Amino acid sequence: MKNMTTSALSVVIGIVAISLGVIFPTISRAHCDTLDGPVVTEAKAALEKGDVTPVLKWVKAENENEIKTVFKKTLAARASGNEAKEIADLYFFETLVRLHRAGEGAAFTGLAPAGTLEPAVAAADKAIHAGSVDELAKDISKSAEKAVRDRFGRLMSARKHKDESVGAGREYVEAYVEYVHFVEG
Repeated sequence: MKNMTTSALSVVIGIVAISLGVIFPTISRAHCDTLDGPVVTEAKAALEKGDVTPVLKWVKAENENEIKTVFKKTLAARASGNEAKEIADLYFFETLVRLHRAGEGAAFTGLAPAGTLEPAVAAADKAIHAGSVDELAKDISKSAEKAVRDRFGRLMSARKHKDESVGAGREYVEAYVEYVHFVEG
C-alpha cells in the first residue's frame, strides 16, 4: 500500500472508524470527554496560568463569554481550599467540554476518567506527538484489509449455498449487503 493516495487513506481511516463504532458502540466516547483528553489538559494548564485564552479555541465564538465567566468563578473558588478547587475545576472542565461538544453538534454525557481513551484515539494521539502518521496508517491499512477480507470470505462462503433454500439465499444477501456497504463506506 505504498502508493495509497490521500483520499484512499481517508476512506480506509473512515472505514476503520465506522467499524470500531459498530463493533464497540458502548465504549465509544469522544476524545475530548476524558479527563486526560486535549480539552481538559489545556484547561488544567490555563487554570494554573490564570489565563483563559488557550482554551477559547475549543468553543464557538458565541460561547466565549460563558467560558470566561466560569473561568473567573473557578479561579475565585480555587482560593477557598483544595476541596473547593477540585469542585470548581471539575465544573470548569465539564462546562468547557459540554460547550465544545455542543459546537460539534454532539451530546455531552459527562467526563470519563483519565486512561479511558479508546485504542484508536490513543494511536491517533501518538501519531500527532510523534509527528508521523506512518505507523498509524500501517495499522489502519492492516485492520481495513482484515475487515474487507473477513466480509468477503463470509460472502463467498454464503454464495456457495445461496440457491439451496430461501434461508441460505437470505444469508447470502445479508453477507453481500454487508460486504458492499462496508467497501462503499
